[in-house]
Amino acid sequence: MTTSIIPLAVVTGASNGIGYELAKQFAKNGYDLLITATGSNIEEVAKEIAQTSKAEIETVQADLATYEGVETLYNKIKSLNRPVDAIAINAGVGVGGDFARETDLQDELNLINLNVVSSVHLAKRVVKDMLERGKGKILFTSSIAAIMPGPFEAVYAASKAFIQSFSLSLRNELKDTGITVTALQPGPTDTNFFHRADMDDTKAGAGPKDDPAEVAKQGFEALMAGKESVVAGSIMTKIQSAVAKVLPDGAKTEMHRQLTEPGSAN
Repeated sequence: MTTSIIPLAVVTGASNGIGYELAKQFAKNGYDLLITATGSNIEEVAKEIAQTSKAEIETVQADLATYEGVETLYNKIKSLNRPVDAIAINAGVGVGGDFARETDLQDELNLINLNVVSSVHLAKRVVKDMLERGKGKILFTSSIAAIMPGPFEAVYAASKAFIQSFSLSLRNELKDTGITVTALQPGPTDTNFFHRADMDDTKAGAGPKDDPAEVAKQGFEALMAGKESVVAGSIMTKIQSAVAKVLPDGAKTEMHRQLTEPGSAN
């Protein structure tokens, strides 16, 4: 294996939103990058980041909601012949609406494949390589939705609860190995998430949102510090998370419903 004094970071879902800002954080802080997304615009993203940093940036276009897509990314990682010093497993999608009467099954199965299955698949590949070196940092993009049931985005909230539990469990298994695992928990963030999830008419979709650059900065700093998790974003997001942690399940489920029920923005 070739060696480089410059660390390498992998960021999934890097074409926009939090993933894009995470990639910028890594580049700004001296990492070379391998970034991936489903769309071809990942090439333009690489050029944008390269203009404001000294990072060498590799790209791969792959649909991580498929087994083949994850393997394509991992094969690209191996082809670089460089160790992965940090990885942000960030790619994800939401689906909003009434589970029984509105949402599409295929959309929800795709959500599970991307948010859950691909995260486990990619972590399984990368963590073994990190163990051989006794070094590495893994960041999972979870959500404050992970700590509360999510009416009208039921499958999404459940997927993030999985990621939160998986991240904390993996962190514990890897203690004393030189590998740290951190869960990034953003609240409502100013990305295209709500529009893609068909949630523009919800209170959460239409309401104030956190700056994805600030969310990514807090996530990156927590990763570098080896923290277990970080609720990232504004003070209001942190307060909302703190309140949700002490509420009984029924109360926080109802609180979530008020934010995500279709038409609640009106």
